[in-house]
Amino acid sequence: MTARIDYYFDCLSPFTFLGHDLLLKTAAAAGAQITFLPIQLGPVFANSGAKPLGERPQARRDYRLVELKRWAKKRGLALNLQPKFFPASSALANCCVIALLAARQNPAEFAGRVMAACWVDDKNIADRSVIREALEACGFDADAILAAAEADATSATYDQNTGQAVALGILGAPSYVLNGEQFWGQDRLELLAETLASA
Repeated sequence: MTARIDYYFDCLSPFTFLGHDLLLKTAAAAGAQITFLPIQLGPVFANSGAKPLGERPQARRDYRLVELKRWAKKRGLALNLQPKFFPASSALANCCVIALLAARQNPAEFAGRVMAACWVDDKNIADRSVIREALEACGFDADAILAAAEADATSATYDQNTGQAVALGILGAPSYVLNGEQFWGQDRLELLAETLASA
């Protein structure tokens, strides 16, 4: 039986970016399937007791930058700690992932490109042209996907993903769920890999 990893994420999350490629490699090595589940972090944070970045104490905001720098180095990734367009709305990007799934397309490369657009290339992922560029770079029909991303059915799925995350007690992004067990944060990917191997 193929293992399934439920991948709760937000395209604006730097920690999601840091773990994205490794998650794909981890799943491929284990022959596992990834279910992509973009979520709205506001309700998830409210349920888990987490604070949006702007509401966190300065000590926590400072330490977040330290951790981002450490993990970018460990993962071998370039990362701009202070991107020009952060925060920005990730709704269109997240809904494009949902639209790609509905069109039976793999959204992995697109999601990675969008994350890198913010955290490496200093682009505004709330800008439709940036999303279009990422879709076209992946070979997708940008007009069709963007139209689908703005459809009511896609918004309903986005809300459903978020409600499911809240119901399951998802703590933030990224979170990976394997057989009902949550692995919160890209720094748990090694533990996820070990669990997949033992199964």
